[in-house]
Amino acid sequence: MWSRCCVSSSSMRKTYRSLWREYRQRWNEVCTWRRMKRPASKCYPPTCDPHRMVLLFDYIAECISDYLDQQNMKHKKLPLGFTFSFPVRHEDIDKGILLNWTKGFKASGAEGNNVVGLLRDAIKRRGDFEMDVVAMVNDTVATMISCYYEDHRCEVGMIVGTGCNACYMEEMCNVELVEGEEGRMCVNTEWGAFGDTGELEDFRLEYDRVVDEGSLNPGQQLYEKMIGGKYMGELVRLVLIKMVNENLAFGGEASEKLKTRGSFETQFVSQIEGDSSDFKQTCNILKTLNLQSTLGDCHAVRLACESVSTRAAAMCGAGLAGVLNRMHKNRGDDILKITVGVDGSVYKLHPFFKERFHATVRKLTPRCDITFITSEEGSGRGAALISAVAYKMACLIGH
Repeated sequence: MWSRCCVSSSSMRKTYRSLWREYRQRWNEVCTWRRMKRPASKCYPPTCDPHRMVLLFDYIAECISDYLDQQNMKHKKLPLGFTFSFPVRHEDIDKGILLNWTKGFKASGAEGNNVVGLLRDAIKRRGDFEMDVVAMVNDTVATMISCYYEDHRCEVGMIVGTGCNACYMEEMCNVELVEGEEGRMCVNTEWGAFGDTGELEDFRLEYDRVVDEGSLNPGQQLYEKMIGGKYMGELVRLVLIKMVNENLAFGGEASEKLKTRGSFETQFVSQIEGDSSDFKQTCNILKTLNLQSTLGDCHAVRLACESVSTRAAAMCGAGLAGVLNRMHKNRGDDILKITVGVDGSVYKLHPFFKERFHATVRKLTPRCDITFITSEEGSGRGAALISAVAYKMACLIGH
C-alpha cells in the first residue's frame, strides 16, 4: 500500500520558521526549527492509555501545549508539520486516512479516520492555543527531505528503528494514481508489509512465526518483523530458548525470566555484540535475566545476537537494493549516483548493523554509486521544511 507526497525541491533551499511534531510508537517530539533547535521528547505516562484514540490525541495536544509554554510561543499561530510513522492513504498534504497500526501499537477507533483531523480536534478541545496543521508526512519522507537539505542527491529516505520502511523518488510516468508524465514523485513504499501475501515463506524461521503469532497484528508486517528493533530482542530470546532446550547453553536450564516474552531487550543485542573480549557487560545482562553463565555461554549468546542482527541487516539491504536497482533501470544511467538518508535507533546505535547493511546493498547494486548519510536531526527538520513550503504555497493561493 503506497502513500505519496509531492514536494518542490527548489523550495527546500530556504530557511523558514515552523513547528513540527513527531509521533512514533513510544514517544512524542515537539520542536521549532530555525536551523534546528533541540527537540523536546516525552514518553507516554502511565496515565495515558495509547490504546484509546481520544486519550492518545489529547495527550499529543498536551505535549504541544507544554512545549509552547516552555518556548513562550502560545501567542503565535504557527504552521505545524505532523510526522506520522504508520501506513495511511494520503489524500492531501494535510489529510491521511490511517490504514492500520503497526510496530505493536493499537489505538482503537483511529483506523479509517483522518489522523490530521483527530489531532486538530484534540487541539480544539484544549482551546488554549491555535495551531495550523499544514502537512502530514511519513517519517521516511521527512528523513529524505531533511537529508536533501544537506545533499541534493538524496532521493531515498529510510528508517531502521522500532520498525523499518523506505521512500524514494519515482518517475511520474510510473505512478498510476496521478496524472502527468513529467518529473518525479516521492513514494512511501510501506515495505514492512512485504511478505503479507506469502512472498517470504521460504525465508521465515520458526522464531519469526512465534513472534508474529504473539504480536498485535499477526500475519501483517512480516518483513518489518524480521528487521525492526521492536522484534530483534525477542527473536534472540527465542533462539536462546531453543539452545537451552537442546542443551547448548546455560546447562540446559532457562530461568523464568528468560522464558518471559519481551524480557530480552533489543538494546541487549547491541550491548552484547559491542562487548569486550572479557564479556563483562554480557555477564551483567545475563545476571539481570537470572542466568549464571560460563565463557562458552557468553560466546553462544553473542553468536545468537550476531545471527539475528546480521540477518536483519541483510534483509534490509536486499530491500533497499531492489529500490535502487529499480531507480537505475528507470533512469537509464550507466551508473546511478545517489544519496540515501537514514534514521532510526537500530541503524544509529547497533555497533555493526550499519556496515553489514551497507555491504549488502553495495554487493547487490553494482551499477550504483551510493552515499549514505545519517539524519542527525531526525525527521523533524524534514517535517518543518515540508510544512513551511506547504504553508507558503497555501498563502500564495489565498488559503
